Amino acid sequence: MRLANERWLAPWEPTRPQPWRVSNDVSQYPNLFRSLKRGVRTGDTLPWVITYEGAFAGQITLSNVVRGAFCSASVGYWVDGRLAGRGIMPTALAMVVDHGFTAASLHRIEVNIRPENVASRRVVEKLGFREESLHERFLHIDGAWRDHVGYALTVEDVAPSGLVARWRASRTP
Repeated sequence: MRLANERWLAPWEPTRPQPWRVSNDVSQYPNLFRSLKRGVRTGDTLPWVITYEGAFAGQITLSNVVRGAFCSASVGYWVDGRLAGRGIMPTALAMVVDHGFTAASLHRIEVNIRPENVASRRVVEKLGFREESLHERFLHIDGAWRDHVGYALTVEDVAPSGLVARWRASRTP
């Protein structure tokens, strides 16, 4: 799926030393899986697959989990471009946020998005994430240091019913 979505995903993905076809080849996934498992064991990462109508549709990950006084994490996600616009990603993100604020006991969840990634920005805006900052030359994406817009929610922003309930209510006529 990632190979088929190169034009859809590559502009938003971290720079890698290999060409897209190499870094997203199925042969690379055992290493990715081991890395994600290691992050789960250490409590730094909470990864999920996204399914739609019973089929694999993408991935969403809470990463850079920090405990203590910060009690925060970042979210990264992608979905098959053929499925964009169906509410899949806002639903998945709302579920991950609720899990992060309940089962994972986080206080703050951040999403950092390139300013020109209108589709991804729309996902967080639909869910009520607050735009907080512009991070200049924040991450090395698609071959260069790229600016990102920082969005965030805290547990107080979605209490008491959670983000999934709020998202569902916003979609009910």
